[in-house]
Amino acid sequence: MRRKPCVVVVYFLIFFGFFHLSNFASAQKKPAEPIMLTLEGAKLPPVPFSHTTHVEKGKIECVTCHHKDKDAKEPQACGTCHLLKEVKDNAVPAKDAFHKNCQTCHKENVAKGNAAPVKCNECHKK
Repeated sequence: MRRKPCVVVVYFLIFFGFFHLSNFASAQKKPAEPIMLTLEGAKLPPVPFSHTTHVEKGKIECVTCHHKDKDAKEPQACGTCHLLKEVKDNAVPAKDAFHKNCQTCHKENVAKGNAAPVKCNECHKK
């Protein structure tokens, strides 16, 4: 019994559609919004961090913060390398890394005329 050509085409389109959608979904994997940058024992509240704001609106490349990741599709959390208080493999503690990278970038943006929080309580909201 021979199948009609249109049935074969329909099967092909269904298979191609599932394959394409599964690849598209994995390529579009995004972290939860916002994530909370939390340091145990910190004096100030955690900082909500939006990847959407920084990557899509701010046009910041992922590698700017995830500078040591071997696989750009699976970035590691900052705490993987930057520990709470100890230096590990020459990686400064998390608080120092956050403050250096975030404050420097925010101050540079303000100097360029862009809006960015620069005071402690603008990021560390109660």
